[in-house]
Amino acid sequence: MRLLLVEDDPRIALPTARALSDAGHEVKVEPDGVRGLTQARSGGYDALLLDVMLPGLDGFELARTLRAEGAEVPIVFLTARGALHDRVDGLDLGGDAYLVKPFELPELLATLRAIVRRGEGARSARVEFGGGAGLLDARHRQVWWQGQVVGFTAREYALLETLVLSKGRWFTREELLARVWGPDFGGEARVVDVYVSYLRRKLTADVLVSSRGLGYRVP
Repeated sequence: MRLLLVEDDPRIALPTARALSDAGHEVKVEPDGVRGLTQARSGGYDALLLDVMLPGLDGFELARTLRAEGAEVPIVFLTARGALHDRVDGLDLGGDAYLVKPFELPELLATLRAIVRRGEGARSARVEFGGGAGLLDARHRQVWWQGQVVGFTAREYALLETLVLSKGRWFTREELLARVWGPDFGGEARVVDVYVSYLRRKLTADVLVSSRGLGYRVP
């Protein structure tokens, strides 16, 4: 998973990030709520790990802002505020889990696995796109266009799925590279443009919208 950890205490942030990295996750750390919000808005994260008591913008406000903007990324609160009303507030604001410090790494990893399972369950639904002309079945990895099954390579499908499952959201080339090709991909970002052209040829030219400075999206 690609994770964003927003935590101002380096005594917690550094060992947590190191442990998550050792467990196979890619972790970005931000030390305050304002920078955390900016980074979260950039997209491309599978989950956000938010401290509540942050400088600049606290974790609750950060989550409230993202949810008001339509962000659906899973949010896990990591905080010393363990009172019942705090936990209720965090979940009501759109949090998916609430872990009270000090927490154990296995508990955090199990929470992340549960979030992944819930996300995979949500992905089992069929999603229409292209004004109803297209239908993507994420569970069976199949795509129909105007009632006909369309064949894609694994990379083409992964790119289309990423865009369709987040319809309306802009993805930069860099975000698509990280999600579809992986963080260790060493090629040029322009490969995204090439694969977008493949998808447009198999579907229709206007099914994928592009904008300079914003990237690509499926309307």
